[in-house]
Amino acid sequence: MDKDNRDDFTFAKLSDLKLPVTFRISQLEGSIPQPSVSELLENPELRFHGAQSSAFSDLYVSCQLLADNKPLTIPFRTSFKAFKNNYVWNEWITLPVRYCDLPLSSQITFTVWDIGAPRTAVPVGGTTFRMFGKKWTLRRGKHRLLLWAGQEADGSMQTKTPSKLGNRDEMGRLEKLVKKYERGDLPKSDWLDNMAFRKMEEIHAVETEKSENMYLYVDLPRFDFPVIFSEAEAQNQATIPFAPPVAAQAPLTPVLPSYFATDPHLWAILDPEIARENPVEDKHRRLVRSHRSSPYDRELKPNAKIRDELNEILNYAPSQPLNSEEKDLIWKFRFYLARDKRGLTKFLKSVTWRDPSEVKQAVEELLPMWTEVDTDDALELLGPGTVDSRVRAFAVRQLNRADDEELLLYLLQLVQALKFESAASEQRSSRSTTSAISHDDSGLTDFLIARGVQNHTLGNRLYWYLIVEVELEDRVVAKMYGRVVFKFLSKILESENGSERRELMRRQGVLVETLAKRAKELRTSKDPRPKKIEKLRSFINDSKNGLVNIPPLPLPLNARIEITGIIAEKSSVFKSNLYPFLLYFQCSDGTEYPVIFKDGDDMRQDQLVLQLFTLMDQLLRKENLDLKLIPYDVLATGLLQGMVQFIPSKTIAAIISENGTLLNYLRANNPDEGSVGTYGVEPSVIDTFVRSCAGYCVVTYLLGVGDRHLDNLLLTPDGHFFHVDFGYILGRDPKPFPPPVKVCKEMVDGMGGAQSTHYARFKNYCFTAFTILRKSANLILNLVALMVDANIPDIKHRDVHEQIQEKFRLDLTEEEAIKHFEALLNETSYFTVVLDRIHDLAQYWRS
Repeated sequence: MDKDNRDDFTFAKLSDLKLPVTFRISQLEGSIPQPSVSELLENPELRFHGAQSSAFSDLYVSCQLLADNKPLTIPFRTSFKAFKNNYVWNEWITLPVRYCDLPLSSQITFTVWDIGAPRTAVPVGGTTFRMFGKKWTLRRGKHRLLLWAGQEADGSMQTKTPSKLGNRDEMGRLEKLVKKYERGDLPKSDWLDNMAFRKMEEIHAVETEKSENMYLYVDLPRFDFPVIFSEAEAQNQATIPFAPPVAAQAPLTPVLPSYFATDPHLWAILDPEIARENPVEDKHRRLVRSHRSSPYDRELKPNAKIRDELNEILNYAPSQPLNSEEKDLIWKFRFYLARDKRGLTKFLKSVTWRDPSEVKQAVEELLPMWTEVDTDDALELLGPGTVDSRVRAFAVRQLNRADDEELLLYLLQLVQALKFESAASEQRSSRSTTSAISHDDSGLTDFLIARGVQNHTLGNRLYWYLIVEVELEDRVVAKMYGRVVFKFLSKILESENGSERRELMRRQGVLVETLAKRAKELRTSKDPRPKKIEKLRSFINDSKNGLVNIPPLPLPLNARIEITGIIAEKSSVFKSNLYPFLLYFQCSDGTEYPVIFKDGDDMRQDQLVLQLFTLMDQLLRKENLDLKLIPYDVLATGLLQGMVQFIPSKTIAAIISENGTLLNYLRANNPDEGSVGTYGVEPSVIDTFVRSCAGYCVVTYLLGVGDRHLDNLLLTPDGHFFHVDFGYILGRDPKPFPPPVKVCKEMVDGMGGAQSTHYARFKNYCFTAFTILRKSANLILNLVALMVDANIPDIKHRDVHEQIQEKFRLDLTEEEAIKHFEALLNETSYFTVVLDRIHDLAQYWRS
């Protein structure tokens, strides 16, 4: 059918829909009615019903398709699920009936059951849902079904438990509008829709709170067009249903109409084992991977075509799953691949971990002979996907080759990887003892502790990373980290000058606690800011607080800095909601080190972003590209507090209001009248500005940093441009129409405009940085993936791999990637976009 004709269609016929009937049982909302005192006195057994004896009973839902008072299927029920906070099943049910075979009177009964006495269930409520609406259209999308309390669903034509009643509440009205919106009947406007949906969630919460009804939510498939009920036209069949005379000797058998013979779907039956391993495929795999062929496999070499296929698989991103053919190919050439460091992670993905003989060969024979792997692959092996401790131990041995500086770059993620260690050991009890997978200790804890004891800076960071995890709400994980801290401190005491180091850590804790307590008091007090500053200075000057003169102490934020006190006169309080402190620490070498101390703010996301900026800066410097980035230090010292290195600088908003342009500001601080082509500014300062703009342009693009405005872009007097405040990352942004690459008009003007040679250099730096960082995409992807369980808002419950992988565009060649990035830059440039986009961009950059 050609496109022109297709656009004329506005509905589809049910008789053409050959798919099985499918729906999702989503969740139950509303409070389950409690029996009155008199009912309990009459029937004391009621108090032992599941919903009465525990906060969230083990409810389940049964459903059945009926038509014309007759059942069309056997009853189906949801699988067992233990509930903690709410009743959410999110379970798809597929019935062995096709849509095209549904009668017009089809309806589905849903009954929610609770556990009563032993081996008996009692109905919590029931409802009957009609499959077709008033206009003979098949229902689609999300539906809220009213549950009739204490009744089993009635499937008769004149049902006593209809899913909808005539009177509609506010929530029903809004849901009808949402269905119109999803069908495309209402115009879409992203920024307005987000506000409307947020408001609807609030209304929904209020309505649910005050409503006495219970509602069951179900989701039906959404089709592109309305589906109208229509019956299939009868086919012309042979009038004589018996075999022709030539087959007279054979027993007479009726010839079935052709659609019975050729259409197997009509006889579809539910197969409860569909999710299990297919025994035929399993047998095929065992034959393909037969251990008899092992000696032959050792000498096996791929031909040119297969070598290209293997190369393609080895270049897959870490998150890309392998299909069975790819796994078999990797397994077949496993001995050949053992000399390729990229091959190990792909080989381990192709191992069938439930097959003891395969696990034995993979872990005991191939793993020890595999060539040493890169850090990015070692980090991937420490993720939640690797269960066998021998594989994890191999990864730890590879990390042992890294020096302390490199290890410091990954330390944040390695501390998170400890969660997957304990998960592996806890699974031990639930697995069969015959499993070939080893759940012993991989040695990651001992490795981190040993390196932390050796190097004071590394040990200091490790201590604070662990301390934050001990505060977690998840007590099981928090206890595990508590044991690691205890072990770490015990090892420090055993080391040289151990008691002194232990005492330094204790004093760091006291310093942070003193500052946090005072920060909280000033933050919550009603005093104006000048009064807060005065109180802070007098608090520092008060000798009993021990802040003016501190015996030499490594700063928690950066243990290389040794502090001897806080300078009260220079310390201040910022003008912002949380009133963070600006503290000037006096250092033992006579210098000063300014630090921002925040209380009431979760610093862990900023800490991760700055750690990744530091890593990217190191990767660029390795390739001899210095983009003058300032990845300042950030340390979360608790779940809602932390320290940040303060860089003396001004926001672009302040510079524009005071100096008019960035060039004026740079010229005022670094004048050079004789310079050619740098607008009266020292050439080195303009060079620093151009490089740092390019560096931050690329790194903020890769991490999807959002909520950029002129108050969180800063510039130092010597031309270092940098970003602060990373509350929105990985594509999240509170404002509509965010540009993918963050370059504002003021930055371009600071380079002399989009036609200047400096802007051309800026673009070239961007392209070079982008191509260098693409080579380390797997390392960055694996580091972010290890943070999935770190309770960081923008990473939690999101497919972070997909978010970042999209930015790297690993599917493109280097040349195509540069063109892609140039197109993104042009989209942001004020000189190459159409006027309405300029308006959008101008709106975006306003804070």
